[in-house]
Amino acid sequence: MALGALIAAQGKDDAGGLHALLPLAGRTLVEYQARCAAAVGAAPIVVLVERVPPALQAAFERLRADGIGVIPVSDAAEAAARFEPGLSVLQIADGIAPAPVLLADLAEETDRSIVTVPDDESHAGFERIDDDHRWSGLSRIDSGLLADTARMLGDWDLQSTLLRRTVQAGARLIAAPENLTPFLAGTERSPDAFDRHLLRASESSRRDWPSRFLLPPLENLLAAQIIRTPLRPAWLLSAALVMVLAAGLLFTRGLAPWALGLLLLASPLDRLAERLATVRLQPLPRSALTRRLLWPAHGLALLGLGWFESRHGGGWGALVAAAGTIAFAEATRIERGGRDFAGEIWLFSSRAAVFLAILFAPFGWWSALTVALLIYAATSFFLVQQVVHAPRSSD
Repeated sequence: MALGALIAAQGKDDAGGLHALLPLAGRTLVEYQARCAAAVGAAPIVVLVERVPPALQAAFERLRADGIGVIPVSDAAEAAARFEPGLSVLQIADGIAPAPVLLADLAEETDRSIVTVPDDESHAGFERIDDDHRWSGLSRIDSGLLADTARMLGDWDLQSTLLRRTVQAGARLIAAPENLTPFLAGTERSPDAFDRHLLRASESSRRDWPSRFLLPPLENLLAAQIIRTPLRPAWLLSAALVMVLAAGLLFTRGLAPWALGLLLLASPLDRLAERLATVRLQPLPRSALTRRLLWPAHGLALLGLGWFESRHGGGWGALVAAAGTIAFAEATRIERGGRDFAGEIWLFSSRAAVFLAILFAPFGWWSALTVALLIYAATSFFLVQQVVHAPRSSD
């Protein structure tokens, strides 16, 4: 579904400066907000600001130089006019620096949604919704609701009024994970506060058991080193893709231990790329080609293993098992549709398959590995299917 973004940039700090111009990791807040929106495919990106001072104009020019177009508007009616009818809109509140992963998850919602934080002392700077929830500053609305709100706005504040109307329209409330709570710029005076926020946010999305339990120590060690280098996130993704494809070639030559070594070396690189991009305020688009090719490349590597085993004592079953694993894994991905599941870290993934292979490699049980992966992928598929299609009890 087409997606736009509306960023509020009208709030000012005690000194009269715009929150949008607060310095964050060498950039301004509005640049970070726009980059996060662009990373999830939002267009147009509309910034609501009463007037554009030179510093804000300079920020817009830097964004445009990087291929990110922003449209400044001065009132609600003009903002609403920038979005086509039926367009979904990501609303980012004034002074809010969202974790890229959290914004990406919100972008994948299909209905009106509001991301919330608890109504407690530690979140007192966020706007209250009710006795239990405060607004994190992130919502998914639609252009129709925005246009209706703009027509009846009068002297009211668009940001708060739009929030109230979204709540009244029955939007789904989504609790932000504790480690992904958006950073409220201007509330913390420490210059390192936002850097700490970025590091916490970059550690998120551990959605398979190797990432959750095995890789964090190595990943944290490597992240601390590469953050200080000129290394680009795209280079890490490209390196991971080349290593996985090379592993597939090694499998077809019967060099399975070397292939597995390459796969293990490649396993943390995509997450390191995400963390590096987050800390540098240039979140990786989920649709990045190199990123999307990693899964097919792992599939080719598995086919390479199955092909070699089928020609060297494993029989045709190894190749069929490899192909079946790929089919079940892809079916699981489609069936899941981006949903979160309890216990999702135990579902089949390419990274989980790589680490599971460690148990079989010392004994040379490569054909047995293809069968084990088939069982693992099939079990994951049927578990996801059961959850997705389970009958829902009526209230």
